[in-house]
Amino acid sequence: MTERSIVHGTFTIERNYAVPPARAFKAWADPAIKAKWFGAGASEVFDFREGGREYASGAMDEKTTFTFEVRYYDIVPDNRIVYTYEMAMNGARLSVSVATVEFRAEGKGTKLVLREDGAFLDGLDTVDQRRQGTEMLLNQLGTVL
Repeated sequence: MTERSIVHGTFTIERNYAVPPARAFKAWADPAIKAKWFGAGASEVFDFREGGREYASGAMDEKTTFTFEVRYYDIVPDNRIVYTYEMAMNGARLSVSVATVEFRAEGKGTKLVLREDGAFLDGLDTVDQRRQGTEMLLNQLGTVL
């Protein structure tokens, strides 16, 4: 039997983008734009509204598949997004997290502040790995913007 464990972790990442908050926000809200920077590409379900959900799956290689399932709780256009999400690998739940994304006007640009509070399960993922992956995604967002 696999040993069960839970490790809690929190991280905050800040990025500055040379676009207004409305444009940075749209990169999260528009499925065609999000597909350009977020992970494996387009979501299979994309219902970006309070109470809506997002679901994506993809293969890392022939042996490894991932799923990403989101529930949106609070959306204030051009200002913030609050959501929970679950990640799984080959059907095994890696983590469950609460995430917030804030879009703050800073001059002519946007300061994006992302915070994640996660429960990382059974040693299958760590807060450091998740932070690195999220930093990579936010770097890709910067390239798209």
